[in-house]
Amino acid sequence: MKEKYILEYTEQVVEEPIIYSLVKHFDVKVNILRAEISPGREGSMLVEIECEPDSLARAEAFLNEHSVRMIPIAESLGFQQEACIDCGACTAVCFSGCLTIGEPDWKLHVDRSKCIACGLCVPACPLGLFTLKFGD
Repeated sequence: MKEKYILEYTEQVVEEPIIYSLVKHFDVKVNILRAEISPGREGSMLVEIECEPDSLARAEAFLNEHSVRMIPIAESLGFQQEACIDCGACTAVCFSGCLTIGEPDWKLHVDRSKCIACGLCVPACPLGLFTLKFGD
């Protein structure tokens, strides 16, 4: 399985080799897509994790033990679908393909699995319908 997650680091573990440990000890492939981490401060990292489900469960337990929150990307991107007018402004800035206008219905479609947490959709939406929890 391959999924995207946001890893939220506390200031106590930001200098520990967490990703190294995931790769070496839990047979997890990690692709770092985006990171905002500073030594001595909290940080966030968007990663794509590829592994077997049992390896993921063990890796998640390890992260919890080290005070690293593992949040599925789908839970990080907020969108108020019911208020959307399908104007498509957000699709113009979404280069990952997460946000698209579909044919023939011309409705906005959100594929959270393609989200890379760039945050460009947040200011692009004229109605302010998007929120993103990354690096706050």
